[in-house]
Amino acid sequence: MPLKIAVQMDPIDRINIAGDSSFALILAAQSRGYSVFEYPVESLTLDEDDRLFAHAHPVTVQRVEGDHFTHGEQVRLDLGKDVDVVLMRQDPPFHMGYITATHLLERIGHETLVVNDPANVRNSPEKVMVLNYRRFMPPTLVTRSVDEVRRFMAKHGAIVVKPIHGNGGKAIFRIGENAENLTALFEVFNQTWPEPHMVQPFLPEVAKGDKRIVLIDGEVAGAINRIPGEGEFRSNLAMGGSAQPTELTAREQEICDALGPDLKRLGLIFVGIDVIGGQWLTEINVTSPTGIVAIDRFNGTDTAGMIWDAIERRLAERAASAGDVS
Repeated sequence: MPLKIAVQMDPIDRINIAGDSSFALILAAQSRGYSVFEYPVESLTLDEDDRLFAHAHPVTVQRVEGDHFTHGEQVRLDLGKDVDVVLMRQDPPFHMGYITATHLLERIGHETLVVNDPANVRNSPEKVMVLNYRRFMPPTLVTRSVDEVRRFMAKHGAIVVKPIHGNGGKAIFRIGENAENLTALFEVFNQTWPEPHMVQPFLPEVAKGDKRIVLIDGEVAGAINRIPGEGEFRSNLAMGGSAQPTELTAREQEICDALGPDLKRLGLIFVGIDVIGGQWLTEINVTSPTGIVAIDRFNGTDTAGMIWDAIERRLAERAASAGDVS
């Protein structure tokens, strides 16, 4: 099925092709004969006729460092009429610009398949959606109050503090049991972010890895175990963590079985979840998940191809549904 794809992403000239999931998806799309365009979120325009446009470049890619893409001449795409699929792949932070883009893309949902579903991306920030599955989470506090954190620490000891809309392991702090610098840290957090912050017990098991599990349309596609770098407790690959091959524990499979039907129902086709110590669910990543390149390297799989298979199935279901209606 020759599709036309528009990828809403960060500048393609700045990506690290060795591990970038968006690049892998474009490469896989290209191998299937799809036409691919890429555009920055800032170019979205909703015109007076309620048509959504983007200033996009046709793009071809190759896995050659420093020479990994070629742009064609810029075109003005009607994202409702001119393409079959929009991939929403720009990285967080999850701020009002990001949220506004989901509202705009939601307006073309009756014409074009947007992956992941923009309304449900908007309703599913990584560290908020996960609260629906507290039975799998470590004890978790969401607050701006230092006094509440001290009560929490009296019960749980050392903690980690995270911006609730942070990403990539940025600005995650460990506070020891003596709570040294807690007040100063919360002064900085409260001045920097208007939202409450997430607080959890420090899990020593993170030294053995933080597992990224990828689900495609609700089904497990693969996983990697991310090990913190020297002198770090954060295991994110962007923070110097390293990837190892892994398999799921029974508890992790239970978590995936619980999440999978909900993710599929919500149109969240490509999702990455994070699990520490084989049992503690910490995040559900739906905005711009990563990890598929490392998974494929270890497992010999084609996760990007599996994602496109799922997208093609969704398009076929939409077409069949439209035929039933007519």
